[in-house]
Amino acid sequence: MLAKDVMTREVCSVKPDTPVAEIARTLMKRRISAVPVVDDKDRLCGIVSEGDLLRRVESGTERRRSWWLELLSENRDLARDYVKAHGLTAKDVMTPTVVTVSEDTDLAQIASLLERNRIKRVPVMRNGKVAGIVSRSNLLQALATAGARKARAPSDDRALREAVLKAFKAQPWTPDLTVNVTVQDGQVSIYGLVSSEDERRALRVAAEEVAGVGKVNDQLAVSTALRATV
Repeated sequence: MLAKDVMTREVCSVKPDTPVAEIARTLMKRRISAVPVVDDKDRLCGIVSEGDLLRRVESGTERRRSWWLELLSENRDLARDYVKAHGLTAKDVMTPTVVTVSEDTDLAQIASLLERNRIKRVPVMRNGKVAGIVSRSNLLQALATAGARKARAPSDDRALREAVLKAFKAQPWTPDLTVNVTVQDGQVSIYGLVSSEDERRALRVAAEEVAGVGKVNDQLAVSTALRATV
């Protein structure tokens, strides 16, 4: 799936001179956690999130550093904190460097971007303008509404067994030893030795992921001796 398949298309945005109080009301009214900041030509300038409004003098949450931390802090850090706490408009409090994606960015890449940059959403760009937003909740919605697997299930138990074994061999973490698989009426049983509980769970999940598999019976055993040699 791609960004365009899950993104929120009705994007609320603000201008650089939008007052901070108005931004806070917008976030609350629309039940969103961030808004893009766009100029008069709808070009993305930055983004204002709940985090940008967390430390505000009006609410008594302004960051207060101890005197020794202030001595250790660089002036630019102190100045940035002051602007975040006292700035009156979007251009003062926004995060100007925004991670963005295109409509054709796949969800796996978006998930990696969110995780790596420790952010909760990314604007989706089209011809230099914001076409949508993909948030963590959008990714969860995609997971919750995912339909049945598109792959055609093998026609019989023998073919299903081959599919499970093929799935095991495709993984780099597959134990370097014989793991036996039997299939009866779509139910898979896995036998053998593994070196850890993580390998045991991974084999079960890999089997469950194969189209057509019903119940998976885990008959694997964790070997202390194997763990010592890995």
